[in-house]
Amino acid sequence: MSQNDLVISNQNFPATRADITSALQALGSNNSGPSTPSTTYANMMWYDTTANILKIRSEANDGWINIGYLDQSLDTFKILDDTVVTTAAGVDTDGIIGDQTTETWVAGTGTTESLVSPAKVLAAIEANVEGITHTSGSAPYYGCRAFVFIEDGSNASNTWTGQNIASVVRTATGAYTVTFTTAMPDAEYAVAIGPSNQSNPNIGYGMAIGFTGKSASSFSVRTRRVTDHTIFDCDQMSFSVFT
Repeated sequence: MSQNDLVISNQNFPATRADITSALQALGSNNSGPSTPSTTYANMMWYDTTANILKIRSEANDGWINIGYLDQSLDTFKILDDTVVTTAAGVDTDGIIGDQTTETWVAGTGTTESLVSPAKVLAAIEANVEGITHTSGSAPYYGCRAFVFIEDGSNASNTWTGQNIASVVRTATGAYTVTFTTAMPDAEYAVAIGPSNQSNPNIGYGMAIGFTGKSASSFSVRTRRVTDHTIFDCDQMSFSVFT
């Protein structure tokens, strides 16, 4: 670490040599130190050893502009975004800036507007829900967390299609268990149920679907005719899950 005013005074040779050496060391170390250099110049570099941030002086020589964060424990350079730090610098092999897998950036310091953090992306989405969903009004918008369509109730495990569904199992006549790939936050979710095949002769009896079990990871239902309450295998059922 070294800092110098970068002015070589008119003095005897030993002092001049020491001053030159000090100035060169300051330049070689980017004027590194725990506090700002006492004498500053436009576009000069300064490595803040307290915050581990590399800075450059503004052209007006009236402030410091943060360039990046140097992780001394991992010997890596990290890009700053506002007052936080990404987990890696540059573009990774997937073409994503940084190496983020979490909802928020890894904590750090500094100020810059060079990147957009996940929090900013989320805020922008939430601020433009109306335009994204083509809805109107101030009521909140909630997406479907899972859905499934069952073509043949008697062969449910082989005739279903959907998203976030790990399996559909016919456990008995008219009894089905739907298991999620990714569980819901809890069992307090709503399930919208679609009608059966209108061409199925069973529709003449009417159909009722009731829950027999419900958890964060799955739900179970049973289908009955509304006229005599007999259990039967229903065709073309659909279920949509909302939380």
